[in-house]
Amino acid sequence: MKRLRIAAVGDNCIDKFLSPSIGEALVGGNAVNVAVHLAKLGHEAFYLGAVGPDVDGRWTRTALIENGVAVAHMQERLGKTAHTDIEVLPSGERVFLFEDFGVCAGYRPSEEDIAALKTMDHVHIGWLDDGGALRHTLAAAGVSVSQDVSVNADPANLGIEGLTIAFGSAGEDDTAVEAMIDRFLSAGVRVAVVTRGAKGSVAATLEERAETGIMQVEVVDTTGAGDSFIAGFLSVHVGGGSLQDAVEAGRDRAALTCSHVGGFPQKPTAL
Repeated sequence: MKRLRIAAVGDNCIDKFLSPSIGEALVGGNAVNVAVHLAKLGHEAFYLGAVGPDVDGRWTRTALIENGVAVAHMQERLGKTAHTDIEVLPSGERVFLFEDFGVCAGYRPSEEDIAALKTMDHVHIGWLDDGGALRHTLAAAGVSVSQDVSVNADPANLGIEGLTIAFGSAGEDDTAVEAMIDRFLSAGVRVAVVTRGAKGSVAATLEERAETGIMQVEVVDTTGAGDSFIAGFLSVHVGGGSLQDAVEAGRDRAALTCSHVGGFPQKPTAL
């Protein structure tokens, strides 16, 4: 496997799994989870985002470093580190009850950060409220860029123009899945990747299509499954592997994540 240099940019948060189901807090966030899983898959992974000068910010930084993620370009901004309140249902599905984006809101990479991003084999963008500015800048420089549009609720941040790979979640409705693939590809995205819940995932270009079901596991918690799917997919696809191998790698990584609480294995803090 080729060792890649991949950066994940954007959100981090403290996932608070409320009592009585779990009653623990863990480090998470789309960009953080993607970076950690890429590092665990043997790649040179970088995280760029912002934390506050608080306990949660220090915890996030430490968790990234302990998992082999480079944080030299991570910013500390005055304010609070983001957090999310989560309820986990008996099925393992999670319900987001509250989100405070904290200092992630308004975060922008510096000119030095952007220069570093332009040296990467690939850049993945998580939640970022910049109206697509970073995506356009990197695309104009010829950088391979992906983003998970399903983590951005604000229409101002939902653009896909300039993306090399667009990730989205459409549920199990086949019509919705095909509509999302068509929307991605018609906007010029090279690779459209759509997760379909219990039906698995599909990836498509204008010339090729691949799909897979899910791997059956005992589901403990689905938090971060989509993020780890992204990491598995990127690990194979950016390295030159086939679409089929990439969706299967994503499937396997997501299944692994569903077997534990949180987006990646870590020591939790009791609430």
